[in-house]
Amino acid sequence: MTSAKRYAGSVARTSKPPIARRATAPAGRAAAQPRPAKKVKRKLPPLLDRVEGIVAGLQRLYPDATCELDFATPFQLLVATILSAQCTDKVVNQVTPELFARYPDARSLAAAEPAEIEPLVARTGFFRNKAKSIVGAARALVEKHGGEVPRSMEALVELPGVARKTANVVLGTAFGMNEGIAVDTHVARLAGRLGLTRETEPVKIEQALLRLLPRDRWTLLGHQIIWHGRRVCGAKKPDCAHCALAPLCPSAAPDSIGGKAA
Repeated sequence: MTSAKRYAGSVARTSKPPIARRATAPAGRAAAQPRPAKKVKRKLPPLLDRVEGIVAGLQRLYPDATCELDFATPFQLLVATILSAQCTDKVVNQVTPELFARYPDARSLAAAEPAEIEPLVARTGFFRNKAKSIVGAARALVEKHGGEVPRSMEALVELPGVARKTANVVLGTAFGMNEGIAVDTHVARLAGRLGLTRETEPVKIEQALLRLLPRDRWTLLGHQIIWHGRRVCGAKKPDCAHCALAPLCPSAAPDSIGGKAA
């Protein structure tokens, strides 16, 4: 037998059939996952058309919206607004009756010491700073304005504890002057969600809103936006399903379009 034949016979006796192997993904590569469904892009009206619809919608929802702080005079509104910083209107309204019973006007509060005021406003938070601010504001009113609240933005923002937001509340609510829009957390949140501005700083948010909204309704619209933020468009869980503004809102959940106001 030739060497070639002997080699062939040896291979035939010792070779085994190949073992079938399962197909595997290349090393380091995860198995393919199903692609998520693409989000359907909603086509919204142009900005100015949306603004017109938002203004009309807020008017239908909250025609009687107003400041929810309790007050009897411009001075009391000024004090209540200072106390409302980082605090709810509900808590402020629980605190101010006793405060105003003891100190109903600027002259009586100006004669007090901040330490006397602190226990009365403690529930509003940051009470030491707030007591100092409202006493300081009362003293400035007595010294510079005869105890009366001035009717100008420039004079108001010079008072201790008063920035543009507080001045807007006083001018708009107490005096009916549309000098601006008070940008609180609700207004800031809804301005972003409704796609009215991408600004995040209160002063810049206000300037953006002033350019879009009709001046004769600045104060009212500010209150209406706040009411909508408190009642429908909450910070943690907006109720898009019951929001009448959802068709105009770029942030609304897709399945909420056509929702009705609660």
